[in-house]
Amino acid sequence: MAGDSVLVLIGPTATGKTAVAVEVASRIDGEIVSADSRAFFAGLEVVADVPSEAERAGIPHHLVETVPLDRSYDAMTFRRDVEALVPEIRARGRVPMIVGGGTLYLGAILRGIFEGPSKDQAFREHLSDRDSAELHEELRRVDPDAASAIHPNDRLRIERALEVFELSGRPISRWQTEAAPLPYPFVVFGLTRERGDHRAAIRARVLHMVEHGLVEEAETLRAAGLTEVDQAFRTIGVPEVLAYVDGACTEEEMIESIVAQTWALAKRQRAWFRRDRNVTWLDVTGRSAADLADEIVAGWRKRIG
Repeated sequence: MAGDSVLVLIGPTATGKTAVAVEVASRIDGEIVSADSRAFFAGLEVVADVPSEAERAGIPHHLVETVPLDRSYDAMTFRRDVEALVPEIRARGRVPMIVGGGTLYLGAILRGIFEGPSKDQAFREHLSDRDSAELHEELRRVDPDAASAIHPNDRLRIERALEVFELSGRPISRWQTEAAPLPYPFVVFGLTRERGDHRAAIRARVLHMVEHGLVEEAETLRAAGLTEVDQAFRTIGVPEVLAYVDGACTEEEMIESIVAQTWALAKRQRAWFRRDRNVTWLDVTGRSAADLADEIVAGWRKRIG
């Protein structure tokens, strides 16, 4: 059992998961599998706060910048990728570590996911002339549980939920309750931080992103062909920056919008994580990554015997 265990490090955005994960991996000979919903995409180094070359040095990272900008990446594909990576990592005598805050992707492995009917392009086109708010209201009528778990601006997931209901006659939320997690002994740790400290950390990170090329990166992405229809475009920071570039807002308004959107994401993530009782939570407020890593490693070794 001990050798089969998978260490999972979760938490809302801006709780320092990357630094802590690198510290933990260096102590237990781990390899990190990203569960960050935007780090999957190539070209989002600044806006997705992708682990730096220095952070990745000596620590193998998987599923980071592996998806082209014009492609999509879904939770079922992530589940299959994890199923392939975990035995490969174990075969090298190393510890699989899944790290991130992407609730849709974490749910696919920790709680289970159903494959469902294939994408129906005709149905998607039927929805294309309706705005996301209207579609979210329709979802609320047919599947209130799914609607409460999906942000009104998350068009991709709204369309998928409506599509599943249309094609199967059953709400996606009902299908999901029947899904099974991956059959691994997961040992899950979570990072949290005091509310005021968390908001300050989000603002500091946004300012750091702006200082380190966020605007230039967004302009490069658009020049490379990224548009509103691409999944990567919906990364928090990309639409806001391009609105600023186009003169629709000031730089300060851009920053405030990114901070607000990121804080809203963090609150949704916390609500999702609270439903899982099998998490050992650590408050990062005022603590170093090395100190947190020491506690996680001690807890990990105790759990696996």
